[in-house]
Amino acid sequence: MNATFWQGKTVFVTGHTGFKGAWLSFWLSQMGAHVTGFSDRVPTNPSAFEALDLKSLVTDIRGDVRDLDALRKAMDAVSPEIVLHLAAQPLVIPGFNDPAGTYSANVMGTVNLLEAVRQNGKVKACVVVTSDKVYKNKEKKQGYMEGDTLGGDDPYAGSKACAELVVETFRNAFLRDITPTATARAGNVIGGGDWAPYRLIPDVITALHENKPLEIRRPKAARPWQHVLEPLSGYLTLAEKLYTEGQKFAGAYNFGPRKTDCRPVGEVIDAVSRAWGGTPQITKAVSAYHETSLLRLQTGKAAKELGWRPTWPLSTAIEKTAAWYKAYYGGEDMAKVTAEQIEKFGLKKG
Repeated sequence: MNATFWQGKTVFVTGHTGFKGAWLSFWLSQMGAHVTGFSDRVPTNPSAFEALDLKSLVTDIRGDVRDLDALRKAMDAVSPEIVLHLAAQPLVIPGFNDPAGTYSANVMGTVNLLEAVRQNGKVKACVVVTSDKVYKNKEKKQGYMEGDTLGGDDPYAGSKACAELVVETFRNAFLRDITPTATARAGNVIGGGDWAPYRLIPDVITALHENKPLEIRRPKAARPWQHVLEPLSGYLTLAEKLYTEGQKFAGAYNFGPRKTDCRPVGEVIDAVSRAWGGTPQITKAVSAYHETSLLRLQTGKAAKELGWRPTWPLSTAIEKTAAWYKAYYGGEDMAKVTAEQIEKFGLKKG
């Protein structure tokens, strides 16, 4: 990833108030990009968006991606060079509770985003973020490649798989000669500033900070854990390639950790607890929903075509995550803390 590429670029980010969107928008602003964010609300309190005072760094537009007219007007007003689409209903369990809303946000939200890009006609690169859960999960030990069968055993996964098909259709039917467009599929992302419900790290940190019991559903389930900066560096690298070299990079890309960093939930809890300096009281919870035991990604395509490889091992990702939350609860300047973590990530990457 070339940081100087982003200097002065006009970038439109949907979902900028969410965990990943806030980190991405902050990083872009640090590199000198002109960022406009489009989101219906700040999804949690606390939030990375508020902790980073992101409203002072980006143009903050409130709107719902399910509202095509609002999305189109916002995009046309900015006339962005690059679009990064992260807005979504991002959680598995709420997907079970509200399948219609999940499909509406994740499928029609993507349709509207791409329709706004099509009608605008001036966007030079578009990256749509989906999920590692787009694959029909047969719990393959070797992990999934981009050409593997898509599927979904829950509404969240199914909606993201559908979003992949939406992108393929728009790319083939409308955007091939207008806007190079790709999808990005990332693993389980961790990092400071995530307070979303039903996610492991926020639950562990809350249990440690507030001395509350920690409910765990499947301690032996293994997931591809990675620090938030890992996939974000992939999204940015992919966007650069689309912008500078065009359609040859239009397609799907996996961004995941090293194979050895696909670890069980129980091990991650232990590592976070050691980094924090405490021991949560763990209680066993019974899940009413289907959850897979193993999920891995192969990232050879990103390595070969984009030159992207994971930077931080899981141990470092956990260390940086715990440090971020400690700084937050200690009243530190979180924009400074976050900028320092980004700088260290970049230095290691170079």
